[in-house]
Amino acid sequence: MLCKKLHHAAFRCTDAAATARFYTGVLGLKLSHALTQDVVPSTGQHAPHIHLFFEMEDGSSIAFFECPTAPGGIRDMKAPAWIQHFAFQVDSIEVLHQARAELEDLGVPVIGPVNHDDFVLSIYFNDPSGHRLELTAPICTAQRLASFAAEAPRVLQHWTTLQLQASTDTFDTVHRV
Repeated sequence: MLCKKLHHAAFRCTDAAATARFYTGVLGLKLSHALTQDVVPSTGQHAPHIHLFFEMEDGSSIAFFECPTAPGGIRDMKAPAWIQHFAFQVDSIEVLHQARAELEDLGVPVIGPVNHDDFVLSIYFNDPSGHRLELTAPICTAQRLASFAAEAPRVLQHWTTLQLQASTDTFDTVHRV
């Protein structure tokens, strides 16, 4: 397999210092790298920014750019707020409940726990920039995980068939008028 693990997922933030305090102080991640640049190396575009990396136990990271002179917002404002999020796995349901209590003690509003199809149990909250975050704990057996993986291609094919049918129905309705 080409991809070995997640290196990082990157998002924009409004305040690098507040972001660092949240991810290190509240979530306990390690601030593993920070760099500032005036030019984007991959595009050559002038855009002064700081790029922060927060490392998790497995070595993967979540990263943020504070880029005050670049246009744009924090997230896709047309998409429903629940779509764009980053999920962190915790060790157990007990740790998930403890994290919820600690977040609430800090005044962070929390949604959940939510049971997702007996796959994971999750809680949701926002970081200082408004990014939706999820803490999740697995709640199913290895056999159930294997059955999810085995049925995933069939579920995707069913979805694709329904979407093709819906687009054909819409096309037929529009063109009959």
